[in-house]
Amino acid sequence: MEKPIYLDYNATTPIDPEVATEMLPYLQTHFGNPSSSYPIGRSNKEAIEKARAQVAELISCQPEEIYFTSCATESNNLAIKGVAWANRNKGRHIITSAIEHPAVTEVCKSLGSQGFEITWLSVDQYGRVDPEQVKEAVRPDTILITIMHANNEVGTIQPIEEIGAIAKENKVIFHTDAAQSVGKLEVDVEKLGVDMLTIAGHKLYAPKGIGALFVRKGTRIENLMFGAGQEKGIRPGTENVIHTVGLGKACEVALRNFKQNQQNMQTSRDRLLNGLVSQLGNLVHVNGNLENCLPNTLSVAFENISAHTLASFISRDVLISTGSACHSGETTISSVLQAMNLDFKTAAATVRISTGKHTTEEEIDFAVEILANAVKKLSL
Repeated sequence: MEKPIYLDYNATTPIDPEVATEMLPYLQTHFGNPSSSYPIGRSNKEAIEKARAQVAELISCQPEEIYFTSCATESNNLAIKGVAWANRNKGRHIITSAIEHPAVTEVCKSLGSQGFEITWLSVDQYGRVDPEQVKEAVRPDTILITIMHANNEVGTIQPIEEIGAIAKENKVIFHTDAAQSVGKLEVDVEKLGVDMLTIAGHKLYAPKGIGALFVRKGTRIENLMFGAGQEKGIRPGTENVIHTVGLGKACEVALRNFKQNQQNMQTSRDRLLNGLVSQLGNLVHVNGNLENCLPNTLSVAFENISAHTLASFISRDVLISTGSACHSGETTISSVLQAMNLDFKTAAATVRISTGKHTTEEEIDFAVEILANAVKKLSL
């Protein structure tokens, strides 16, 4: 078995072989500028539009509602700042949550220093936003609600449909960061009731350096960059054809194999947890609610263990991430675990393990053995 076993798919995914094959011609011979009128330019423009349709099909929107960006961070910036500046004459109030990715929280903090007012919603012990809190937070000057679809650390799925209904009733633009959920959960922008939705290519077996933003027709948004007319002027700049083609193919593959991939991720995740509990018993504490969680994500704390020590100890054999940061000997707990009101000891002992669509039983069983043995040794 090839080592180390990679179990950090929420951090990033490898490029799917079908995606790599689709991209290859655009690395070698298909080099034309999509804005050029001659054939090698026009063919690249056609490739972009094909990819746009592939992304749109995965989330059930119109192709013209998809805008390609460099990553999910740019998509979140474009969505939040774009709406804020385009609608500032209506109001300057934005609603978000305490468990968002920094690509949302830092944007909101920046806007907060520029005359906008941000309401930060709390979450329950599982990291879930209460829709009633959203409803109570809406004001006449509220212009945007931005709540992630599923949390990157603990996997908690937010009640996006309920929040979407509240946003629609109050005529407030609603954005969701779906970087972690696209390809793992059914994502239908009509069912969710969102006006904008963020996609990250590298969470979806596409390359790093490509993302997308769904913007519902009629949504007022200002561009952040200025240049020529690419992406309808909303995101100008010569298009990244190679990676755009990759994202399109990744979306096609994700849709085609959705049920199979989702089942494999959940089966792997559950096999991992059951194996750990079988070997470690009450030394294992699950954060979040697995009944309302990404199918591949397990946030777990091990009694009397330092997550950083554990992750380092097993890194030659198994790759996982921690729920805290360690700088100069000081441990800092993530904002997500803080918002869930985990005590410091539990949060400092938390690791995130995330499976992939091709994770095997053999890999899981090996990881269980390595993790269990490491926890037993480190807890002596």
